[in-house]
Amino acid sequence: MQPIPTFHDIRHAAERIRAHAHRTPVLTCDSLNRMAGAQLFFKCENFQKAGAFKFRGACNTLFSLSKAELRGGVATHSSGNHAAALALAARLRGTRAFIVMPQDAPKVKIAAVAGYGGEITFCQPTLEARETTLAEVVRETGATFVHPYNDPRVIAGQGTATLELLHEIPDLDVVLAPVGGGGLLSGTAIAAAGMSPKIKVIAVEPANADDAFRSFRAGKRIPVEHPDTIADGLRTSLGELTFAIIMGSVHDIVTVSEEAIVAAMRHVWERMKIIIEPSSAVPVAALLENKLAVSGKRVGVILSGGNVELSKLPF
Repeated sequence: MQPIPTFHDIRHAAERIRAHAHRTPVLTCDSLNRMAGAQLFFKCENFQKAGAFKFRGACNTLFSLSKAELRGGVATHSSGNHAAALALAARLRGTRAFIVMPQDAPKVKIAAVAGYGGEITFCQPTLEARETTLAEVVRETGATFVHPYNDPRVIAGQGTATLELLHEIPDLDVVLAPVGGGGLLSGTAIAAAGMSPKIKVIAVEPANADDAFRSFRAGKRIPVEHPDTIADGLRTSLGELTFAIIMGSVHDIVTVSEEAIVAAMRHVWERMKIIIEPSSAVPVAALLENKLAVSGKRVGVILSGGNVELSKLPF
């Protein structure tokens, strides 16, 4: 297994990406506070470059690679946000990005990848197809593979969002993050523990793609077999590295229904007047459904991204 990144790695990542990534705002909303019965502080990664937190990890990784490692470009598989982030980071670093995307990826995310200069190869929407196609691309191009989440450099980059949140709002009781592959959650947990061991980190996952929830309870990885959730960014299963971090540093994982995700997404659009994608709405759904004992507490919420196909809104 790869080495687990440390709090110092996250601090170094913050310095590395400072000139390239946005320091995203932290917003509040009185009406959502009343609905949740808590003080909520939203770290708005929907305003990040490429529209999601993924740019942090991609940027940290690209600017960590040597010229020799970049000679053939970089490659990955992704349904969208990591793909766009890697394509943009590669453009900033002056190298090529080869992206394997499932055929059913949202059109808005496909367009973003292409717009950033990513060279797309489509595949069937299964993990096996993604990995097989990616292996062919890497063999043909000599590109360096950048995993969407199971990479210490990616995890350290994602942790910079929580580092910024806790520098701005230091006295939080809880930090909530969505979980798919676990890169954001792992970085969040490491950053929170480094800033204050009193902070509880809780993950939220769609009930229709609940491998992290089941794995956390069982103490072993149980990959998702047929994820069927509107939160397309959370359909992936935990990696070996992210699972190890989550088991050691995350306090709990809860799940929410598809109906709750859609309702939470709509509430944020209507009450906060900002665009978030379904994956971002997942932790908000847990708050509004009272899945968490946070009454009267100060809660940080990572809004992971805002890349939405507007022609296919769920409400």
